[in-house]
Formats: sequence, C-alpha cells, structure tokens
Amino acid sequence: MTRIQEIEKSIIKKYRKEIWTKFIKAVKEYYLIKENDKIAVCISGGKDSFLLAKCMQELQKYSDVKFELEFITMNPGYHTDDLNILKANADLLNIPLHIFNTNIFEVISKHAAKEPCYMCAKMRRGSLYAKAKEFGCNKIALGHHYDDVIETTLLNILYNGSFQTMLPKVKALNFDVMQLIRPLYLVEEKSIKNWVKYNELNFMACGCMITVNPSASKRNEVKKLIADLEKTNPFVKNNLFSSTSNVYMNAILGYKNGKEKIDLLKQDR
Repeated sequence: MTRIQEIEKSIIKKYRKEIWTKFIKAVKEYYLIKENDKIAVCISGGKDSFLLAKCMQELQKYSDVKFELEFITMNPGYHTDDLNILKANADLLNIPLHIFNTNIFEVISKHAAKEPCYMCAKMRRGSLYAKAKEFGCNKIALGHHYDDVIETTLLNILYNGSFQTMLPKVKALNFDVMQLIRPLYLVEEKSIKNWVKYNELNFMACGCMITVNPSASKRNEVKKLIADLEKTNPFVKNNLFSSTSNVYMNAILGYKNGKEKIDLLKQDR
C-alpha cells in the first residue's frame, strides 16, 4: 500500500468515528451537497483545509450523489517557504491544486493594519468566490471545524456584544447562486491534529505576513478560556455548540432581522 493510500484509509478506518462519520453527518444533516454540484474546495495550506480536500475526494469516490470538485488556493502573499510546503503537501496528498495570486497582504498592511484579520477574511472570501465562479462552481467549501464554530460564537458574545454563530452553509451576498459550505462543521480540532500526527504530516501554520504575534489574537484568548473552563466542566464545548440551536424566544429581549431590530418586550405591551 502506498503512503497516500494509507493516509486515505486512515480517514475511513482508523478515524472513522472521529472524522469520517462526523463529516458525513454534517453533509447529510445540513444538506451541504446536492446532485450535480460543482464545488470549489478552498485550501489555505493548513491541516483543516487539506483534511477537507481528502474527505471530499473520498466522498466523491463512494457517494451516490454525483458532484464535481475543483481545488483552489488563493495566495495572498505567502512567504516562499510556506508556498513550497503547501505545494509539496498537495503533491503528496494527490490534490490537483490551482493556485492564484493576489496582493491582499500588501493591501491590508497599507489600509487595514488596525483590523487585519477581519478585512483579510473578507477580501479572501471575495477572491475565492470570484475564482470559483470562473471555474463554473456553485459552491465553495471551507475547512472550518467544530471548535471554530464554538470560538466564533463566544467571540461574538464577548467582543461584539451579539449572539451569532458560524453556519454550516451560507448564501453568498454578492455572487448569484453561490453558496459557502463547511463540511467539517462537526469534526473536533483535536481529531484533526491526531490524524495529522498519526500520518506524520507537516502543514503550514498561519502564514500571515502582517500580524506580528498571531498567538496574541482574540481567538487564541477564547481557545484558552474554553480550555480552562473544560477543566471543571467537560461539557463546555458541547453546551456552547448546542446553545446555537436552543434559543428560547420567550427568554430573550429581542433579535435582529437583517437591519431591523425587533424588541420583544415592546410587542407585549
């Protein structure tokens, strides 16, 4: 058995419960893939997006639902060493990758240095949608996982003063008939790390050329907070995730519908 065959087998066999079953559950439960979809799998170079690419390839082999895949990487201005790691992993994992260049890091460093992460994510998303459209795709798939969902929910509560989460699928606002999907929505980050370690793989880290100290980010603060809370309550992550679908409308002050703010107490007068 070749190395790539062993890596692919590990997803289906050794990590069936932790990765494959949860991946399939998300695809089915959230109706992420339909017949004749053409999906652009977006690869940043990190562990999450490369695992997503392999899961999508394996699903394409065995699924009764027929769909097409394109694998794309947007280079915002990565260091040459990072690009070489990315390309080497694509070759190792047998992923036919299309890399296209942008000057996003350069633009961010000049015009959005105070909020680089927010603006970078927004610009990267737009570039990926545009490239996916060029390939005739109707969906883009991102490698966000279970922990990303939880952390985003808590980030919004603590730093934005709002209760909103990362959804498993979202319609694109500026691209007709384009949809974003997150097939690793139910897969925990620790399972991805275990898969990487088991297969002795080495992926890019952040790759950011702007943020001086990524470890000081708000997301990492939230990661640490959750880890600390888990020491006394092992159900913290599960409860945070469940809260996004257990909203009691008779126990909240109000909500937003688009730009309209609904005051529920006012309605009871």
